[in-house]
Amino acid sequence: MSFFDNSVPPLCCKPTNLDISPQQKVLYLSWGRGKHRFYLRIYTRVDLACLLWALVLIPIFVTPQFFALSWTVQAGLWSSLSLIGLAAMVAMSHEWVKVERVSWVLYCWVILILIGLLVTDLGIILIWSGVIANLCSLWLGLSALGYWCTGLALHSRAIIAAGFFQLLSIGVLPYVRSWQFLFTGSVMVLALILLAEFRWDILPSQLRNKASNSSYSQLQIRTKHN
Repeated sequence: MSFFDNSVPPLCCKPTNLDISPQQKVLYLSWGRGKHRFYLRIYTRVDLACLLWALVLIPIFVTPQFFALSWTVQAGLWSSLSLIGLAAMVAMSHEWVKVERVSWVLYCWVILILIGLLVTDLGIILIWSGVIANLCSLWLGLSALGYWCTGLALHSRAIIAAGFFQLLSIGVLPYVRSWQFLFTGSVMVLALILLAEFRWDILPSQLRNKASNSSYSQLQIRTKHN
């Protein structure tokens, strides 16, 4: 059995009859008259969590790019905003991760974000130039790690690709020079919006253990042959 569900594309438009439980459909947008709909979107709790983080990230990365605000003040503001976003993300996502049997993924994101906040705040308060100069790389790296954990847990090519998108963006940072904060914010926000607007591939929970065991068995066979 394949580790991924290759019968569906990594990303696709959401169908109007999205096959999810009623409690997951928290926002349904439909603009138009009668049968003519110009805009039709269904957002689940996880989609809204992605959009929420996109909104949180915009001021966090736009402010240091365009405004001469004290680093210490920014650390306090953005840490507070991030903790609020973190609490909202947990509230929005905890039911979904239980249904998908990947609760550890939510804990992983919480730990990664808290580590990022701790390192960022300590770097600013203690004036660690190495940390301050590499804040963009730090957050892109943590984001990539979070996406990889999520993608491997859900057997999702789209989410794993989002992780590589973050990682490859670190290599672009030296070329954007003074625009690193705007570039980093754009990369992270774009990934979140894409995941919120499109349906990504997920292997059904009942098939994941079989796929993982099958992949592990194939790896053992190859190792023995080698």
